Amino acid sequence: MKTCRTALLILSASLASAVLANEMEEVIVTSSFIDQTLSEIENPLHVVSGADVSEGGVRSLGESLDNLLGIASADFGSAVGQPIIRGLSGNRVKILSNMRVVRDVSGLGADHINDLDLNNIDQIEVVKGPSSLLYANGTIGGIINVVDRTIAKKDFEESELILSVEGQSVNDGYSYDVSYQNNIAGLNFSGSYKDSNFDDFDIPTGASVPHEGEHDRDLSYLPNSDYDTSSKKFGVSKTGDWGYFGISYNNVESEYGIPFHGDDHEGDDHEGDDHEGERIFSTTDSDAFNLEGSYVRDIGWLKSIDYYFRYSDYSLLEQHAEGDEEHAGADHAEEGPTFFENEAIEYGAIFDLTNEFFSQKVVLNFIEEDVSVIGEEAFLNPTEDESITFGYYLSKHFDFMHVDFGVRHDRISRKGSVSNEEDLESFDKDINNTSFALSFGREINDFIDLHLSFAHVERAPSAVELFMNGPHLATGRFEVGDPNLETERSNNIDVSLNYERQGFFGYLAYYRNEVDEYIYLRDEEHDDDGPHEDLIFASYLQKDAWFEGYEVEVGKVFELARGDLTLSFSRDSVRGKFKGGNNIPRIVPPRNIYSVSYASKAFKIGFFLKDVEKQQDVVVDETPTNGYEMLDFKLTKTFQFNAGNKLKVSVFANNILDHVARNHASFVKDEVSLPGRNFGANFSVRF
Repeated sequence: MKTCRTALLILSASLASAVLANEMEEVIVTSSFIDQTLSEIENPLHVVSGADVSEGGVRSLGESLDNLLGIASADFGSAVGQPIIRGLSGNRVKILSNMRVVRDVSGLGADHINDLDLNNIDQIEVVKGPSSLLYANGTIGGIINVVDRTIAKKDFEESELILSVEGQSVNDGYSYDVSYQNNIAGLNFSGSYKDSNFDDFDIPTGASVPHEGEHDRDLSYLPNSDYDTSSKKFGVSKTGDWGYFGISYNNVESEYGIPFHGDDHEGDDHEGDDHEGERIFSTTDSDAFNLEGSYVRDIGWLKSIDYYFRYSDYSLLEQHAEGDEEHAGADHAEEGPTFFENEAIEYGAIFDLTNEFFSQKVVLNFIEEDVSVIGEEAFLNPTEDESITFGYYLSKHFDFMHVDFGVRHDRISRKGSVSNEEDLESFDKDINNTSFALSFGREINDFIDLHLSFAHVERAPSAVELFMNGPHLATGRFEVGDPNLETERSNNIDVSLNYERQGFFGYLAYYRNEVDEYIYLRDEEHDDDGPHEDLIFASYLQKDAWFEGYEVEVGKVFELARGDLTLSFSRDSVRGKFKGGNNIPRIVPPRNIYSVSYASKAFKIGFFLKDVEKQQDVVVDETPTNGYEMLDFKLTKTFQFNAGNKLKVSVFANNILDHVARNHASFVKDEVSLPGRNFGANFSVRF
């Protein structure tokens, strides 16, 4: 692989990302309560444009962000890619859509998809670290905010119709979408539709792992790794000097195979040829209604009021089917299904109290959320959550530094129950958490910036961690929660340096995050005599832990006659241990990322090599993972026609070397490899 790296660097002498060129444009960061543009943000932040997302092909949310420093993905096949930020995932990382938390059931299982539509978006904003409470509902890991213009805050200046179609080779898949926006009679209308169909994906030679009871075979594809999804959204808004008001409706439906399940071909009921055609799959359906607006009322102490209301209804149906019919759906289900549901209401207001001395805002937020799991894998009884949040955010720019401060108080009521052998034990927990963050930014000189932040964030245990009690087949475990778990308390320090001069750029960050009462799932002994003897018994426990890591990037931009050539190298590394010395399971291994790209006004081309090192810092019964290298390629050409019409052609390739790659952060890394070599193309016409 040294030869590949050398070739990549030689190629860089004549090719390369207009990363810095893109950052020269003013980028509005919607997830910031107090700062509005990217240049003002002091905390570690990534902003990925919607064009970059679409040009790389249809992928899961985690996979779309996996090449960013400090960001990784916990995959479960092609459909599921739950993001990891600096070693933290699950409920410690919140996924937002236009500043509202996406309330699906991804936190209830590693095999559950993030219910998010990445079609026709403006950008994805990633804030790393617990200081993300300065920007939204903060968590210990960070936030990921997906931004679109379904509710336009500014009038559309012209009509726009976009038609796109995409094909991929690794899964014989296709996708097409259409979107439209226009201002008609003073109202801004926006709508889009997308449909994607992907078959089982190909895997490299030697990546197949036969399950117990199967014949010895080396498959060229991963069974049950298919993914079909469709999404539609519609919005209308009215703007003026008084502010704006708008409503929107989003719907996402999907069906995807689960390539590995804890009871696959195990035990007396899953042996031999009788179940070779077994299909395990999930179908999802979500509806979200949004109302939001801003009322500008400059009366001295009050500048404006932003208000919002969101109702969401999410369901996931997991089923088993038998037979030879390819991708049997719900009509061919053989075993009883499991029904997951999350119905939630969120509403609140943001009061802008900015004056001549400070930029400051006060936030009120109310949430009502009902979660239930009913059926074959009914491991969680219905729970009811209510929370009220009070937040204060302040920003001040002094001559010598920029200061951001945020504090929030959360009052949480969590009701649930645990089914025992003979009775039902109910719980009603009231939790009060207070979190704060303080960030400093200083320009050392014209080309070096220093950022320093401190944060104390408290996270209440989730319903799963409290009330879980049953078989969770996706992870191969019988999981048991603890209603007496305490609040996690994170104390984080983050320091970073940014350098930019004469085309050279650099970034260096160090962070340490100490988490008291860290909640984790520990595997115990198998229950050889119980009804789930093939599952590992696992319980949610608490123990003090710490995470420590660094991120570094260096590069050079060469200004050529018609465009910019960019060479860069970056590396990230994180360690996670319990106090006492034991490792935290499934920690992302260190990674090196090499990139060479060239960008002009209508043409972009880039090669990206991700070198993932082996991970041997494991816990008992956790297998180590070999390192791998993933070489990707992307080319985009835009053709301009008369009357402003455009055709954009994107060609991409992933895992060009067809290497066997296993993601250490995945629950099913030993059984499910990452996809093999993939070639794809996307054609988009804009009228």
